[in-house]
Order: sequence, then C-alpha cells, then structure tokens
Amino acid sequence: MKKTTPALILGFMAFGLFAFVPKSSMQEPWPVPDAYKNKVNPLKGDAASVTKGKDLYAQHCKSCHGTKGKGDGPKASQLDTDCGDFTKAAFQSKTDGALFYYTYTGRKDMPSYKTKIPDANDIWAVVNYLRTMK
Repeated sequence: MKKTTPALILGFMAFGLFAFVPKSSMQEPWPVPDAYKNKVNPLKGDAASVTKGKDLYAQHCKSCHGTKGKGDGPKASQLDTDCGDFTKAAFQSKTDGALFYYTYTGRKDMPSYKTKIPDANDIWAVVNYLRTMK
C-alpha cells in the first residue's frame, strides 16, 4: 500500500476549497476610465433603439448572459468569470458610459465588441436594451 504524502493531501484540500467557490466572489473590480464613465448615451431609449439593441443582444450576448440578462446563458458555465446579473440594482446603477465601456473593450472571457459591433451607436442601442432588464 502506498503512503499518501502530506503535500498531496494539502493539494487536494486546496483544490476542494477553491473548486467550489462561486465565480462572483472571485471577480476583480472593473474600473471604468472617467472619459467613458461620463459619456452620455447619444441615443434615446425609444422603441427603435431598444429593438435594435435587443436584436444585437440576441446575436452577440444572449449565449452567455442569458435571455433575461441573469448570466445564465448556455455558455455561461464554460466561462472562468461570472456573467453577472443585469437585473440587479448594482448593475443598473452603473452609468450608460460604463456599460458602453464594458461592451466596447471587454476583458478576460468578455470579448471586445469594438470590431464585432463597429458602429458605436449600435453598442449604445445594446445599452438601451440592457436598461429594460430590471
């Protein structure tokens, strides 16, 4: 019978501790530069803009963020980071400029959409749609 080394036991214990930590508790802050945070959405949140944003969301965002923005899309479980919940007050309290920045620049699992959605007004339309997820 082989002896189990203390290092191996500690390794399994460490894995056990971190393997089941919810993704959200491991999130790093995502600071937004003032130049973006203070940007004003040039589009009104009218029906046409929200519809455009919804269509783009369905095409680019829904697979991770889910149909209702709760972070429960079919690809969410494959990611290393939490997709967040767009219906929560913490998300909805962010400025439109911050939401634009997150979408435009991306980070880690969240891709940048500056080339995927090259028209800035289309990203603003997505922001308008995100505002309907309360």
